[in-house]
Amino acid sequence: MPGLIQTLIGEIERLPTDRLFGRVSSVRGLIVEIGGVQVNLSVGDRCRIIARDDRSVPCEVVGFRSGHALLLPYEGVEGVGLGCRAELTESAPMLRPSDAWLGRVINAFGEPVDDKGPMVLGERPYPVRAQPPPAHQRQRVGGKLDLGVRALNTFLTCCQGQRLGIFAGSGVGKSTVLSMLIRHSKAEIVVIGLVGERGREAREFIEDDLGEEGLARSVVVLATSDEGPLMRRQAAYATLTVAEYFRDRGHNVLCLMDSVTRFAMAQREISLSAGEPPASKGYTPTVFAELPRLLERAGPGVPGTGSITGLFTVLVEGDDHNEPISDAVRGILDGHIVLDRAIAERNRYPAVNVLRSVSRTMPACNTDEQNLLVNTARKIITTYEDMAELIRLGAYRMGSNPEVDAAIHYYPMIEAFLAQPKEEATDLDTGYAMLKGILETQPGGEAGTH
Repeated sequence: MPGLIQTLIGEIERLPTDRLFGRVSSVRGLIVEIGGVQVNLSVGDRCRIIARDDRSVPCEVVGFRSGHALLLPYEGVEGVGLGCRAELTESAPMLRPSDAWLGRVINAFGEPVDDKGPMVLGERPYPVRAQPPPAHQRQRVGGKLDLGVRALNTFLTCCQGQRLGIFAGSGVGKSTVLSMLIRHSKAEIVVIGLVGERGREAREFIEDDLGEEGLARSVVVLATSDEGPLMRRQAAYATLTVAEYFRDRGHNVLCLMDSVTRFAMAQREISLSAGEPPASKGYTPTVFAELPRLLERAGPGVPGTGSITGLFTVLVEGDDHNEPISDAVRGILDGHIVLDRAIAERNRYPAVNVLRSVSRTMPACNTDEQNLLVNTARKIITTYEDMAELIRLGAYRMGSNPEVDAAIHYYPMIEAFLAQPKEEATDLDTGYAMLKGILETQPGGEAGTH
């Protein structure tokens, strides 16, 4: 209760003593034009339009045209007409996270959506669109982070402060991988951004995949697909803002976002509404400018703080991994995890294609023995898949090539190793021990050194 009282006192003290306001002069689609206060506004500022039914419609300035400010509403424009009052609000959107936010589900404004009462606000405001730490001041990535998933821990080892993308088409298992990471990772704090999530799946994800134990060390930022593009975009910014708060308190944070593609789509809607011409497959230049500004906020902090390990899902349109958003994100992040539809279709989950996936902290983070295990296993998978068609047709004769003979022996065991039930967790050391045990078996069941 004292925390809530202090929050209310702080909110009252921050109320402005006077207000500037203009009037709505035009409404075109989602864009609302206002006049009278355009000289007091800049791109990114906030306004509040009072609709005919006295409903308050929050808006953001996205541009200017013919002496008028162009506003895009966070909600629908129903009830907004000519002459409606447009009041200026705070110029720089802020959140005030606190430790009490753990276990809560919030919207893009930091407001509760979980029926657990009002949020306890922290003392320090954090800008929603913050700049990443200066490159020359940042720490280097830390030690290994145990993600609890064998395929990732061994073949795509992740370090504290690293940023990885999870690339997959629809229905290939991105949500399943995220739920495994939430349940099994050894991160201190988890911040989850559900950007453009299906409303039906949001509660299922929170209750079934996250669970009470997972939620207790997590903050969930939710913007469903029916909300406006500004809300979906701000949900992504708010996710990083909350993660930055816990990073600054010295925690090693795991930031999961589903998905960057929906963030890019929201930015595309905003840019096209403001009149920006498309550049690549309908995406505007601003989309490709905003992606690094968002993703670079994850990573190691400055000395004396913690780190943000980011795992961002990317919805690959038409299973084309070279489409514009996938290509841009892959160039920004420190590695990519590719989920393959062909692997999912043969019912091996998680459907990670280890040959097409890369972690840029490897091999430096591993010992020589661990690197030898991973390289040997990769070579076996490559050899088998190169000859897979001949093997399935029965055209390959055993004894023709020792490497292919060895691949035929080891490949089924490596595939079984890469498969992992959703409820099962495997730590880093156990994963390498299991892989070593597979590679030490010889055809016929004898043990040896491969």
